Amino acid sequence: MFNIFKSAPKNYEDLDGSTFKSKFQASPKAELLDVRTSGEYSAGTIKGATNLDVTSPQFQPALKTLDKDKEYYVFCRSGNRSGSACQMLSDQGFKAYNLAGGVGAWPH
Repeated sequence: MFNIFKSAPKNYEDLDGSTFKSKFQASPKAELLDVRTSGEYSAGTIKGATNLDVTSPQFQPALKTLDKDKEYYVFCRSGNRSGSACQMLSDQGFKAYNLAGGVGAWPH
């Protein structure tokens, strides 16, 4: 009736691994963001990714330094933290894509 339990619409796309990779590689404006902790990042990431820990107090201030003309391809371990990061990015006017299933979904 009032849809009070409905979540806010998301303004980013969840993509499977192969779609995420092909869109990322096809876009000249693409930036790859690993939103895991620095420890997770240093244990292994996707080549070319920038680490920006979504759980860090520096995450929100760091968003203000990002280029709004870029497209952000965001991932974490499972897809949950990156989904939150994508929502924060899209709320601030960025184009964001979430790697559904996390870093393990990235095709090799």
